[in-house]
Amino acid sequence: MSKLQALYDSKRMTASDAAGQVRDGDTVVVPTGVGEPPALLHALSARRHALRDVAVSQILPLRKFAYLDPETRANVRHDAYFFGGANRAGGQAGWVDYVPAYFSELPMLIERGLSPADVVVSLASPMDEHGYFSLSLAPDYTMAAIRRARVVLLEVNPNVPFANGDCLVHISRVAGLVESDDELFEVGLPEIGPVQQAIGKYVAELIDDGSTLQIGYGGIPDAVVVQLQHKRELGIHTEMLGDGILSLIESGAVTNRKKTFMPGRTIATFALGSRRLYRTMHRNPGIEMHPVEFTNDPYLAARNDKLCAINATMQIDLIGQCGSESLGHLPYSGTGGQADFVRAANRSKDGKAFIVLPSTAKKGTVSRIAPVLSPGTHVTTSKNDINYVVTEYGVAQLRGKTAKQRAEALIGIAHPDFRGELRDAARKMNLL
Repeated sequence: MSKLQALYDSKRMTASDAAGQVRDGDTVVVPTGVGEPPALLHALSARRHALRDVAVSQILPLRKFAYLDPETRANVRHDAYFFGGANRAGGQAGWVDYVPAYFSELPMLIERGLSPADVVVSLASPMDEHGYFSLSLAPDYTMAAIRRARVVLLEVNPNVPFANGDCLVHISRVAGLVESDDELFEVGLPEIGPVQQAIGKYVAELIDDGSTLQIGYGGIPDAVVVQLQHKRELGIHTEMLGDGILSLIESGAVTNRKKTFMPGRTIATFALGSRRLYRTMHRNPGIEMHPVEFTNDPYLAARNDKLCAINATMQIDLIGQCGSESLGHLPYSGTGGQADFVRAANRSKDGKAFIVLPSTAKKGTVSRIAPVLSPGTHVTTSKNDINYVVTEYGVAQLRGKTAKQRAEALIGIAHPDFRGELRDAARKMNLL
């Protein structure tokens, strides 16, 4: 038996024993999405009544573990970096708290001790011959948390790909190993309707061959992806690697040859897709997973010429402020990396930052283009950063435009049923 294997065996334990290393007052950091370790989080949930003042911090939890319980919040609570289906109701009811932050800056907050990280739990690939595990599904802020944490616990699963990039952890840094072989959480492409298709067509027409893409999560960004398969020599530098990007790689539209920063490689910080995606990532020299302070740093991402950032919002006002993360004061998602990549695309030579949204909500009864944002709305992308805004009715290019020009352009891509009242409101605001 090799020394590495003996070390591995000495650190192998049950999920219950691993969760026993969490102490009162600890903050447990969990990777984004699919990187969350189910066996470890179920074990932590089962132990929660014996704990006090433990926080779990994560972006986009995918499963509603038992610790997500308002009745035991004093034992184990959830402090969100970003809301999803599993924790949104708790955030809106007030028993789940959140940390406002740019995705790119979460590692810095952790490293400076501004955001605690006492214990890290993560899914990981099997160990390689050199003693390394790959945290391929989400190195994001997790790598920074590992450098800071007292305890690192890995759930080793053979279905986790061993990916290249700055996502490797040596066994000497690990306090406990739990083995599982459950299938990974899968997320398919969302349903794309005629509104999404129309928006996607407008955006696709503005993306040149040889561009490098960042594609956000959601139906509209994926509708753009579907209409890019005829493009040539595209590159990828993004935060999320999903099945939409995989389809561009498989179609030959993405080659990464024209990238001016890290050519030849698809760069991302977390994966969220199908089993096919995860298998494609395994030992693939054309895909690298890196921490989010690298992928989302506006300066580094902007080293890609023709960087096109495609992200969705829920509401925009007549001077271009985007509310992409809340419904009024109620949290819905989070800041994430939208502002990171809007700024990166603005810095990029010949870059383009797209904010996409349907023109209406609530079955056509509410305009998403509003005179002012709804009271309490969290501003995600500022009026100073906004560039292209796209609805199913067209494209408004706002960067460099006056407030009056912006109002005119945005009204022009609003739903026709609301243009009259938007004009009336704009006149009262001295914007027309």
